Amino acid sequence: MTSERKIFLKNFIWNVLGTGLNSFNSLFFLIIVTRINGIQEAGIFSIAYSTALILYTIGLYSGRLCQVTDIENKVKDKDYIVNRFITAVLMIVIALVFVFLKQYSPYKMGVFVLLCIYKATEAFADILYGIMQKNELLYQSGQSLTIKSLGGLIIFLMVDLVTHNLLFACASIIALNIVTIIVLDFLCICKKLIDFTQKVNKQNIWQIFKSEFFVFANSFAGIYVLNAPKYAIDAYLTEDVQANFGYIMMPATVISLFTQFIFMPYLNQLKELYEQKNMKAFKKIAFKIKMAVLAFGIFATGAAFLLGPEVLSLVYGENLKPYRMNLTFILASYILYGISYINLVLLTTTRDTFIQFVVYIITMVIAYITSNLLVKTLQINGATFAVSITLSVQFLLYTIVTKVVFYRKEKSFICEF
Repeated sequence: MTSERKIFLKNFIWNVLGTGLNSFNSLFFLIIVTRINGIQEAGIFSIAYSTALILYTIGLYSGRLCQVTDIENKVKDKDYIVNRFITAVLMIVIALVFVFLKQYSPYKMGVFVLLCIYKATEAFADILYGIMQKNELLYQSGQSLTIKSLGGLIIFLMVDLVTHNLLFACASIIALNIVTIIVLDFLCICKKLIDFTQKVNKQNIWQIFKSEFFVFANSFAGIYVLNAPKYAIDAYLTEDVQANFGYIMMPATVISLFTQFIFMPYLNQLKELYEQKNMKAFKKIAFKIKMAVLAFGIFATGAAFLLGPEVLSLVYGENLKPYRMNLTFILASYILYGISYINLVLLTTTRDTFIQFVVYIITMVIAYITSNLLVKTLQINGATFAVSITLSVQFLLYTIVTKVVFYRKEKSFICEF
């Protein structure tokens, strides 16, 4: 096995492990809250975590994707770090404004704000992970995520068991993240990779905001689209319904996570192929990944139909058997979402972001209308239909756009030769 192959496998394995554990934390957190604090607080936690994920896109702004695929390397590491600090603070400020406008109870406000701070620390850590990945050290970011994830679950469980208080439990994982970022991510790893002789370029910091705006807008809209039914439930239904919908939505993250697992290690390779104008190889890799997502998605959907409600009922201690078809429809819809996500990454790599913004504006409007209309009339079934309709339209639009863009790219590359 060549050294390059060994590095790729090492990066792949640790990235899958770290990203998987980190992403599944929300599932385990929800299980802990349901079992210890009850279904009412589980409903609060579910909508609060969803809000934190939406605001997380502000913290990430353009995210690691643009940082790693920055072919010209004009923006330096210190510029990215300062920019990320600004967006993380902005994320927390917006969370405070949001809960004030919603006029939630002090307890619910506290859970919302603390979970947003928790995700803000993750957003800041991600910029350090981008530095690691650009230096072919993706495995170290995976190791860091593994430590944070396992440690976070343990401390969250212990604090919640002792106090039966979500506020204390959420504060504990914030503290763990801050310590890990400072000691492990920065002092042990990134301090050696960052050129501290370079001055922070204010123009570059502004340029990140300017040039990557549509990437951010697309990410923000994408997360809102997935969570629009939850906000409709928050407006029209009860915390119990919110919790149940959160339970049946959670398995769908398996498909989106699988997509990210197999895609992230290929980012550097895709960037190089596009730089070399090798669209044939670029599309070949993309096609293989899409087929893998399709195969895994079909398997996951079948498993969810056969055993999903029984397993979820056992895990959460709630009767979820009446929601078998809801779960199946949601899983099937997330296959389309996974393929749309691949197209999103491909188009972002080729820097075709404005057309994605148009796609997401259309999808957001559909998500808002269908969620509010269907949830109000059909309750949790309406939320399920809203997810399926929205993700189907998104898939159709992304497929058309990607084919048109790639056709034009290939044509222009041929003309250059």
